[in-house]
Amino acid sequence: MTLIEKLENGARLNYEDGVRLFDLDIITLGYYANKIREEKHQKKTYFNINRHINPTNICKDVCQFCAYSASRKNPDQYTLSHDEMLQTVRTSSKNGIKEVHIVSAHNPNTGLNWYMDIFKKIKKEFPNIHIKALTAAEIHFLSSEYNLSHEEIIDTMIKSGIDSMPGGGAEIFDEKVRKRICGGKVSSEDWLKIHKLWHEKGKKSNATMLFGHIESRENRVDHILRLRDLQDITGGFNAFIPLVFQTENNYLKVKEPVTANEILKTYAVSRILLDNIPNIKAYWATSTVKLALIAQEFGANDVDGTIEKESIQSAAGAKSKHGIAQNEFVDLIRNSGFIPVERDSIYNELKVW
Repeated sequence: MTLIEKLENGARLNYEDGVRLFDLDIITLGYYANKIREEKHQKKTYFNINRHINPTNICKDVCQFCAYSASRKNPDQYTLSHDEMLQTVRTSSKNGIKEVHIVSAHNPNTGLNWYMDIFKKIKKEFPNIHIKALTAAEIHFLSSEYNLSHEEIIDTMIKSGIDSMPGGGAEIFDEKVRKRICGGKVSSEDWLKIHKLWHEKGKKSNATMLFGHIESRENRVDHILRLRDLQDITGGFNAFIPLVFQTENNYLKVKEPVTANEILKTYAVSRILLDNIPNIKAYWATSTVKLALIAQEFGANDVDGTIEKESIQSAAGAKSKHGIAQNEFVDLIRNSGFIPVERDSIYNELKVW
């Protein structure tokens, strides 16, 4: 069959097919991605009411793409106290958040208990708020730092009240590119193993891909298909999130940001290839809100959440520092021709507008 025949018949595509998808014109590619999106989600676009907390920017690792770590260009080191974080959750709970999303740098000075105790405190005071926390990169860091297995860290996370894992730290799985942009960080093999362990505990997670830097289209397809292979085994991924690389304040020195055309093609290819991951998230903090809404016509069905405060992407130039109000989210989605749906962290529908 030709590629178009495969698309018409809903056949599962292989690596070569995935690479060839990028050669299709954007209208054709968008048509097939949107067709799958509407079969799965009709015109619904999901978002949640969440709060991001980034507890520390002091980092042991040196990643070329990162603008957040205080060990690089950012001279302003900080580590939040537990009281500061709890107060943030208290304030945000009054705004109706359903999720607190906690990820940060790999700080060797804080200690394993410092990480786990804050999760326990949040869960004790706010048992109904979903805690999404600790990327696979953070888990690998804690495992190495304290000579514990990945599974031991995961078991401690669950006991401490963490409900699901975010998808960060995946970057690009290709080992050559990974060595260049984040050598020393969790390997692609370990990232996948950690999520597999998490899924085997009956827990859900997300998966990400950082694109628009020095990777190739072939690297993106390889990355996506490695996730599809794991999903075939575990079924544990809620969503795939292609993260658009931010060009400011880092050492990769990418002169031109990736084009909107290429971003939309990447969302569309992701939707077409990932037949077993239900949701494709256009994370507005990296893509801009306007492009995230356009992406809803190219396979994406989620725009993430209100965030309230965001530190990691905004440090690299994204316009996401202060989040978006819920009513603004609803209006933006509705005015783009979609049905706004507030969801919880594992995609149960809470309210349909």
